[in-house]
Amino acid sequence: MRFITFTLVLFTFWSCKKTAPPPNFLFIVVDDLGHKDLSVTGSDFYETPNIDKIAYDGTHFTQGHANASVCSPSRASLLTGMYPTVHGITDWIGAKYGTEWRAVGRKTILLPSEYIKHLPFEMTTLAEVFKTQQYRTFFAGKWHLGSEEQQSLPTDHGFEINKGGYHRGGPYSGGYFSPFNNPFLEDKTEEKGMTLSMKLAQETADFIKGSKDKPFFAYLSFYAVHAPIQTTKEKWIKYQKKAVSQGVLEEGFKMEKRLPIRIKQDNPVYAGLLEQTDEAVGHVLNTLDTLNLDKNTVIVFVSDNGGVSAGDDYATSNFPLRGGKGYQWEAGTRIPFFIKAPQIKNPVKIVDTPVTGADLFPTLLELAGIENPTSVDGKSLVPLLKNKDFKERSIFWHYPHYGNQGGDPSAIIRKGGWKLIHYFEDGKNELYELNEDMGETKNIIDQFPEHGMALKSELENWLSSTGAKIPKIDPLHDDKQEKEWVLQNKQKMKLKVEKRRAFQLNPNYLPNEDWWGSTID
Repeated sequence: MRFITFTLVLFTFWSCKKTAPPPNFLFIVVDDLGHKDLSVTGSDFYETPNIDKIAYDGTHFTQGHANASVCSPSRASLLTGMYPTVHGITDWIGAKYGTEWRAVGRKTILLPSEYIKHLPFEMTTLAEVFKTQQYRTFFAGKWHLGSEEQQSLPTDHGFEINKGGYHRGGPYSGGYFSPFNNPFLEDKTEEKGMTLSMKLAQETADFIKGSKDKPFFAYLSFYAVHAPIQTTKEKWIKYQKKAVSQGVLEEGFKMEKRLPIRIKQDNPVYAGLLEQTDEAVGHVLNTLDTLNLDKNTVIVFVSDNGGVSAGDDYATSNFPLRGGKGYQWEAGTRIPFFIKAPQIKNPVKIVDTPVTGADLFPTLLELAGIENPTSVDGKSLVPLLKNKDFKERSIFWHYPHYGNQGGDPSAIIRKGGWKLIHYFEDGKNELYELNEDMGETKNIIDQFPEHGMALKSELENWLSSTGAKIPKIDPLHDDKQEKEWVLQNKQKMKLKVEKRRAFQLNPNYLPNEDWWGSTID
């Protein structure tokens, strides 16, 4: 009798015990956000308390990298877990290549390689996998992986809902304040003066509020902080005063090979735009808290490439890292990289192991308990979150193009602290030991020739095995013309950006009559 009673008690306990619900996922991408553009990553100028909280509450990967130094390739890698050489998008979609490159007028030695112009349909995306597992899938913001005409919008790649994603890579039609003039984002009269970042955050929050019956995968892809940078007068005043109090350098740029590059974070317009984005992130985080979903929602936070220190709006400085968006050095791909996984008890807080955006595909599926349906280049980071063994591996980059920001066509391999850059223009190689020289100031290829040769051989084998396209020499190239163009352009751009910087820091700065539409009557 006692045995029967005990059995009944156990049966009742098992019957009443609820199965843990599947986790939700919030994937946040900020466009062109630099490695040091957050308070938590070392900035003493920008203020980002909401984004910082994700890092403090989760795991901060200090050696997080994008899979390319420009947007479209790295965004495709985030969604597919594949390297750009595999999915074929090696440059931002819209960039000229082949003989059409000559129209840009750069007079370069090489003609950039051709690339795929939309996210390949044969590639499986995270959204498609989650959708097969009965997740609701949602996309908001920048897409830049195809157009409506190509039938390559978010809704063609696994997302049920698309708010604002289409072929454009920036908010060129309407800017960062309502009306946004985005064909996939409704403009409302009552939203006058609202920031684009907050609009996207509100759309995301509304989706989350309406997703109580199913787990969700929400992908919030901000257009900010991509050019054209814009902010309110109030935020500009705040950061203009802060820049002055910290001391304004007489010159804000130094020269790289082709363009001037920003050397200090002192841009009050960019700082205001970044704070607007941080406020938008806070709105979504508050929504999760209010709905008691924060303890069952995995949050990923990354950028798509390094900060823009040259080219575009010359907006930020990545010092002490070298370069920035479009460059082959660390600042081109080193990004803020955080994962908050509440279901993992006592996760590692700081991880220094090099990781990439492609690793997030298998990581999220493992956290969801979903079997990976496809072979990917990325590797699950769950062992690192749990402080378990994670075998050292080589990481590769391939960019057979010229960056708008001044970078060179190159291929890269990183293994541990060692990094080798191979340049396609002249076959030159650079070798750096990043643990000793994170700023890539000393090329030590001559000091460690055997190590350099081993890395180069591994890089060449990888390029060959993945069918990587190599840029070709332009038969019409004139070395003298190129040198003249570079010299003239450098001088002209240096004067232009220094003048603009001084204007933005001037107490009488007035970009236009209504501050890009942010002024509310």
